[in-house]
Amino acid sequence: MPTVSRTFRVDPAPTTVLDYLKDFSRAQEWDPGTEQCTQTSPGPVVVGTRWHNVSKIMGVTTELDYELTELSAGGLTFVGRNDSATSTDSISVTPDGSGSQITYTADLDMHGAATLAAPAMKLVFEKLASDTEEQMTAVLNRLPG
Repeated sequence: MPTVSRTFRVDPAPTTVLDYLKDFSRAQEWDPGTEQCTQTSPGPVVVGTRWHNVSKIMGVTTELDYELTELSAGGLTFVGRNDSATSTDSISVTPDGSGSQITYTADLDMHGAATLAAPAMKLVFEKLASDTEEQMTAVLNRLPG
């Protein structure tokens, strides 16, 4: 079960960061692996909102259905599932001076035959986590406030 985590600082305040990140369709902007992410449940973004995510990692396309399972003043959690994996993406956001400190943790639980790939996936996800930190920082720092 590969788990990767990064902690970094961005300029906007926590409320601005959380308001932006809670809409997982924006993953196309900050997650280098995401090619498409579409909200599949109607209405505003609240706990229980769902998205269909299409990602390409090392040339392999995968699709997961994500749900926002936690949203608070301190962070949010998305859980994505398909037949071969469950991905839990937790993002904590705390005040840091006039900006925010973000801790992004991605936990991938492989199912069935896919568990054989877990050791190799750890290396892939370490690289992806570094790329995500870089891209998320750049995107968030362009937000006002």
